Amino acid sequence: MLNRKELDPDRSPQARFGERLRTLRDERGWTQDELAERMGFSATHISAVETGRRPPTSRFAARADKVLGTGDRLERQGQAMRHPSILEGFPEYVALEAHASEIRLFELGIIPGLLQTMEYASAVATGAVRRGAITEQQAEERLALLAKRQASLERSPAPLVFAVLDESCVRRPVGGASVMTAQLDRLTEFAELPSTVLQVAPFDLGERRAFDLPVTLVTLANRSHVLYAESSQQGRLERDIRFVQPLLTAYHQLQAEAQSQAASVAFIKQLRKGTP
Repeated sequence: MLNRKELDPDRSPQARFGERLRTLRDERGWTQDELAERMGFSATHISAVETGRRPPTSRFAARADKVLGTGDRLERQGQAMRHPSILEGFPEYVALEAHASEIRLFELGIIPGLLQTMEYASAVATGAVRRGAITEQQAEERLALLAKRQASLERSPAPLVFAVLDESCVRRPVGGASVMTAQLDRLTEFAELPSTVLQVAPFDLGERRAFDLPVTLVTLANRSHVLYAESSQQGRLERDIRFVQPLLTAYHQLQAEAQSQAASVAFIKQLRKGTP
């Protein structure tokens, strides 16, 4: 079909909804005009939703389910969009992460996603479901995205990954003893890779710890740097070197203050011995 816009479902939840709507329409051999007539919306509206330029309302999604015979699939997907499991801005970061030459992580309280076992990640997601923060479907979406991100690290050449974990990350029990044992093993295996560096920032660093919030710094193939930071409500990318460079410098200072990789691995192994 001429002038048919290519869709990228990984761009946003809105884009994923639009891609699914188009796929369902194509499976039935309907044009946008034909779907519009059946749903009682304009073809322009259908086009805007399919290309992610317009979010689907609950009425639109429910009507699409009825016309397409999809139960409540689209309605549930629309609800998940309005109560997203993934912070705004994060999909854009993931796209950069997949092509990064270097990734620098600092985390507090929880193992970073790229270093998590799926059992650990599942325990974290289950906790969020129990608190009512996300739905079970959203938890599944989080785990699927995490698996995709972890798989991207296996590309060739592999990105260099530097991870500094606050001591709280490895001391905080998540998912029970067996899950933590496997997670600590995963960290030592990560440290053995030729393209990684793992360090623990001990509690006694005190005021010498450079960051009080998680930090992710990405170096792209053209050697430009990008900062990704999160609040409780949204994620944000910062590309301006005037703001990124001081944090990159602080990260290097943190690495100098943290335990060496050898000392960090020995510390993690000692913690593992104390795990039943």
